[in-house]
Amino acid sequence: MEYVTLNNNLECPVVGIGTYMLAPADAENSVREALKMGYSLVDTANAYVNERAVGRGIKASGINRDEVFISTKLWPSEYENSNAVDETLARLGVDYVDLLYIHQPAGNWLAGYRQLEKAYREGKAKSIGISNFEGKYIDELQTKWEIVPQFIQVEAHPYFTQKELRKILDKYDIRLMSWYPLGHGDKSLINEPLFAALGEKYGKSSAQIILRWHTQMGFVVIPGSRNTAHIRDNLNILDFTLTDEEMDEISGLDKDQRYYHRTDEQLDQFAMWHPQFEK
Repeated sequence: MEYVTLNNNLECPVVGIGTYMLAPADAENSVREALKMGYSLVDTANAYVNERAVGRGIKASGINRDEVFISTKLWPSEYENSNAVDETLARLGVDYVDLLYIHQPAGNWLAGYRQLEKAYREGKAKSIGISNFEGKYIDELQTKWEIVPQFIQVEAHPYFTQKELRKILDKYDIRLMSWYPLGHGDKSLINEPLFAALGEKYGKSSAQIILRWHTQMGFVVIPGSRNTAHIRDNLNILDFTLTDEEMDEISGLDKDQRYYHRTDEQLDQFAMWHPQFEK
């Protein structure tokens, strides 16, 4: 495994298993199998309503808790719940998480961030992050944080390399964790001739070339899957290195093209929605 060093000197694996859109049974199975394969980073969230299942998967893997980097996120409707962090830990069945995010800049997000800072000071979160805080939201947060976050989780892929955001991240040494790392399965991205050519050179799939680009950019990737073969393939990207020229060629595909466009109306809805947690 390769690691990135965070701005608080904690180390985080560059590849993890994501659990977005995975039903509890699938999340439990994917996490268990991924950890057995050699993964050591697991990402979930209150909103995925599979935290209990992720906790079960970690236990069933037989891997020691201190060898697993656990990342989760507080949902906006939990930001003002003073017990939100403890309840999240209880669902996961752990005493602390390695990374705790606020998930969206919705509702009273500053109260949510204060919860992260408190959890960090108390050792309940070894690092903290912001998810989907781009543009005006990270601009405002910079004026209000007491502890600089270690991570931001945002959409990133070769068609959307987050050039502008990275100027701010570099200033504070904040790491980027990519979602939609393969462009939300967009065939035009996956089928770019450049990836096919590089795949032939290195004996890898186009998806593996893209994931390797992420890690060499200094990003952390968390592709999710129910398919154990895909989970294995997503980890099998650390045995080759793209050249500087190849990295530049891939970055040259940037179209500043997002796949997800969030609206202010959605942010209002996020603040009102309460996840129905698994019992």
